[in-house]
Amino acid sequence: MGKNESTNDTVLSTADRELVITRLLNAPRELVWKAWTDPKHLINWFGPKGFTNTFHEIDIKPGGIWKFTMHGPDGTDYPNLVVFDKIVKPDYITYTHGSFEKPEVFKVKVSFEEVGGKTRITMHSLFPTVEALDAALGAAKKSGALEGGNSTLDKLEEELKKMN
Repeated sequence: MGKNESTNDTVLSTADRELVITRLLNAPRELVWKAWTDPKHLINWFGPKGFTNTFHEIDIKPGGIWKFTMHGPDGTDYPNLVVFDKIVKPDYITYTHGSFEKPEVFKVKVSFEEVGGKTRITMHSLFPTVEALDAALGAAKKSGALEGGNSTLDKLEEELKKMN
């Protein structure tokens, strides 16, 4: 390079703040979309195995709010607050996930990809810091739901079988 040329060496990487879970589901995309966007199905499967939910408010639209309490198998209650950012049917949903006290803990994008009559779902969570991701993983480990995302998708698969 000549002495008057410049280069941009700035590389932004978020890999150390991301949690990405992907699964190929044996169900058509429209059915998976319905399981994610219809509260009567969502309440049956959302959250790791052994956890249940109480929905206080749910409005699945851009700017809509979903307030719920997740009940752990040990009796611990986890207040959750989701604010939906974008909903592009049937491609993806983006939202901010937090709690009643701390509404912006992390960002989520759930993608739905048609793959030969099946659906590849990708849950991509982006945390503001490495420490925030570590804290979330630590809380999952503490509650007995280390693989919470995978366990949640197991429950989704069970719900999809009932919906067929």
